[in-house]
Amino acid sequence: MGSSAIDALLFLERVPQPIWVEDETGRVIYSNQASLALIGYAKDEYWGKPGHEVTHYMHPDGSPYPASECPMGAPRLTGETLHADEDWFIRPDGTFYPISWWAAPIDLPSGRGVVASFTDITEQRQLERAARERDAAEIRADLSRATGRRIVDSVAAANRATARDLHDGAQQRLVTLLINLQLARRELGPGAPEAAERLDAAIADAKTAVDELRQLAAGIHPAILTTRGLVPAITALAKRSPIPVIVTADVRFRLDESLESNAYFVIAEAITNALKHARASRIDVHVELADTLRVSIIDDGIGGVPSTAAGEGSGLGLTGLADRVAAFDGDLVIESPIGAGTRVSAEFSITA
Repeated sequence: MGSSAIDALLFLERVPQPIWVEDETGRVIYSNQASLALIGYAKDEYWGKPGHEVTHYMHPDGSPYPASECPMGAPRLTGETLHADEDWFIRPDGTFYPISWWAAPIDLPSGRGVVASFTDITEQRQLERAARERDAAEIRADLSRATGRRIVDSVAAANRATARDLHDGAQQRLVTLLINLQLARRELGPGAPEAAERLDAAIADAKTAVDELRQLAAGIHPAILTTRGLVPAITALAKRSPIPVIVTADVRFRLDESLESNAYFVIAEAITNALKHARASRIDVHVELADTLRVSIIDDGIGGVPSTAAGEGSGLGLTGLADRVAAFDGDLVIESPIGAGTRVSAEFSITA
């Protein structure tokens, strides 16, 4: 062997890329250490044997893979360089591992052979699979958010319609009934005390029914939220609270109707929970609009809201808040140290 050939072999031994050479019959006449390490065979187990029959004799499904069908050996016949992005080799224990390979013709003293190199792409496939799974998870999350948004929007629309129907229908009829009862009471003479007493009772009942219906409609969807927006609706809600609710807001223009509705009911639910469970003496509501809509509801109560309150399984009425916020690609954080009150913070995307 000449010095140039020796130098070439010494160089190939130091190359990290697995490389081997087959002669004109397909037998391995050389493989570097990187190749032997990757295929898992010792030199005397590989050299002199048909390379295809050692590492490439079967498909991953277990069916035979004849050497005549293997494109890695084709360069010795065609003189062309070939490449495959994905193929499979077989370890000594029979397990498969994915590879990519290049094969080129090489002129040997005995005839045309093949010089080939390959790369184990197991890690690449794992990364690609992880990327696909990540993309799929993101698609599922996007679809879930879109579905949640549609549900929230449809519920809000139904609530607006119901509140409008109550106001325009049943409430107006009750108001008309109340007016007629009051007119009848005025026209009733003094000689019918029992009838007057019944009319007074009916008038009181009608007034109560009108008030209750107004409250019901406001709970379903307050008219002020539709006509004037988020901040006036929260301010009106605060005025009805049995304990002080202090509203601080920096929102200078109207937002998307569904976003305003969603934020309002997140705030309303948080206030309701504070009133029911927190034993608070004060609630502060902060609303800020920048790149996102941020709301905070802070009470000075007993705290101790479980960490699961923002998700499923909570009995504190906070279960739906996370879904409402997530529907607008937002985040919900609940901080509630025992004895130090509760802070519910929600951030909504204004472009969702």
